[in-house]
Amino acid sequence: MAGLTTGGPNVDVSLLYRINSVARTAPDWLDRGVALLASYGLPLAMVLLVLWCWRGARRQDEAAAAESFAALVWAPLAAAIALLVNVPLRGFVARPRPFVAHEGLEVLGGVGVGPGAGFSFVSDHATLAMALGIGVFLANRRLGLVGIGLALAEGLCRVYLGVHYPTDVIGGFALGTAVVLVLAPLAMAGLTPLARALARTPRVGWLVRARGRVLARPVELAQRPAESDLAA
Repeated sequence: MAGLTTGGPNVDVSLLYRINSVARTAPDWLDRGVALLASYGLPLAMVLLVLWCWRGARRQDEAAAAESFAALVWAPLAAAIALLVNVPLRGFVARPRPFVAHEGLEVLGGVGVGPGAGFSFVSDHATLAMALGIGVFLANRRLGLVGIGLALAEGLCRVYLGVHYPTDVIGGFALGTAVVLVLAPLAMAGLTPLARALARTPRVGWLVRARGRVLARPVELAQRPAESDLAA
């Protein structure tokens, strides 16, 4: 397996050099910007996206709010599971970082990246970002597409920085997506009832549903015309 990943020129390596070659001709401020974006900017944007999605989910009716809240809880849990799955996977594949196996790369680095940063396949950053993006998609389709876009940008930045092959990123996307979607039915079956129960709790119910939004029950809606006739 390790031999497969350190072989001679192929599409994966060629694409790595093409993307990373931009860093050799780009100004220093752009390289620093991409490094900061990949290490801090995009992860922060993903966290803010999750919070924004949670803010909107709280304004829904109780059933929808509970489902959305459960999906948003599942997103980081699934991301953590995916990262745990990646630990033995990295050791099994044992793919060296591209700057170890190939010369002429512009290595810009980032958080947790260096000559002793471990194996390359699959990318933890890509795995985490895509798992969160897909998790948000389960709660809100529109915001989920934004999250998936952020994950794609994170993966591109990792290749630009010279710390991952394109297939490392693709593998991370696949791993994060698979963990979220395959385990989602089981996770949602357990988390949704908990979210509904939490929504009815006086002290912490606001986490699931905004207090100011109370929808009328069917019985109350049926009584309102009669009440208005009496008042008339």
